[in-house]
Amino acid sequence: MQKKTNSQLEFIIIMACLMSLVALSIDAVLPALTSIAVDIHSTNTADTQLLITMIFLGLGSGQLIAGPLSDSLGRKPVVYGGFIIFAMASIICVYAQSLELMILGRILQGIGLSAPRTLSIAMVRDTYEGDYMAKIMSFIVSLFILIPVIAPTLGKLMLDNFGWQSIFTSQLLFGGLVMVWFKIKQPETLKLAYKKPFHLSIFKEGFIEFFKHNDAIIYTVISGFTTGSFMVFLGTSQHIFQKQYNLVDEFPYLFGAIALAVGFATFINGTVVVKYGMKKLVRFFLTVFTAVSLFYVIVFYQQVNPPIIVLVISFMIQFFAIGFLFGNLRSLAMQPIGHIAGVGAAINGFVSTVMAVPIAFFVGLYVVDTAYPLFLGFLFFGSTSILLLFLTRKKVN
Repeated sequence: MQKKTNSQLEFIIIMACLMSLVALSIDAVLPALTSIAVDIHSTNTADTQLLITMIFLGLGSGQLIAGPLSDSLGRKPVVYGGFIIFAMASIICVYAQSLELMILGRILQGIGLSAPRTLSIAMVRDTYEGDYMAKIMSFIVSLFILIPVIAPTLGKLMLDNFGWQSIFTSQLLFGGLVMVWFKIKQPETLKLAYKKPFHLSIFKEGFIEFFKHNDAIIYTVISGFTTGSFMVFLGTSQHIFQKQYNLVDEFPYLFGAIALAVGFATFINGTVVVKYGMKKLVRFFLTVFTAVSLFYVIVFYQQVNPPIIVLVISFMIQFFAIGFLFGNLRSLAMQPIGHIAGVGAAINGFVSTVMAVPIAFFVGLYVVDTAYPLFLGFLFFGSTSILLLFLTRKKVN
């Protein structure tokens, strides 16, 4: 464990910065989707949503490489390699003139970012365990969530003053500064006893070991539903607020308020998780998330969009609940597999993302004139997760 309070605080901030590279690459682009679509000659709303979902596809697939490599080479070298891929992909996005090239750049961005995203979680697991790991993860996420709060506003400022290309170049600058800080201040966390010589069978062995643990499987699947819910909101929020409600200038602030609800929840989770335990909090807030979805689906059945305040409050309550789920679900999945933290984090992230991408794409297709299909999706994901916990309760308790 980190020995001193100040080193622990610095560890939390560095891990939050590594994770925030992903959020910055997604959320800062949201206000610019329409402008990007014009420049790359795309007129289909579903195509612009691909600029969000495809980065997640890269994140999911890249983790399968980054995780096992880090169990062999160490966490830090793989993080550096991932950032180099991200830098090259960002340059592709800056100069993209077609939808296909932009999608390629976004997938490669995701592959590159999979290293800092996955290995930040592995480094937390290397250093902490149990409910205390969940506490540290909550503080990391509560800092990390500041990026989604401010990123759309920053993205719109850069879009209005310098063009959408400046959004990608600013991500490169921020990432470079984080990499320098990471190199200087963060020691390697992989214990020598857990270091494995790299060979192709490490993937097979890791998968076999991961799927021996029912807890890891169950919480990874639920994490996939949760990630899918968040991803479909990311992919459709710009369309809902700017197109359905005509709130172009207000969109960054509305998005930031909803993101702030997630951050507030993760901060509270960090203060209460040791007292109440991860499993109890997961059960309670899955119920809250599902109950809000059910209320919305019943009340607004076959109606037009409700007043904006109703929609925003509904989103804020749901994403407040998600704030308690993100870190706890990931920590619960990682708890029994600390001895293969790199491969374990990769498999957890890959499975949850591979589930989330088609979920987000499918639900997003129906979010055209109303946000109602979004809440139908939320209801299905929440109900299925609760059912899964109920049917397997004897195994997860």
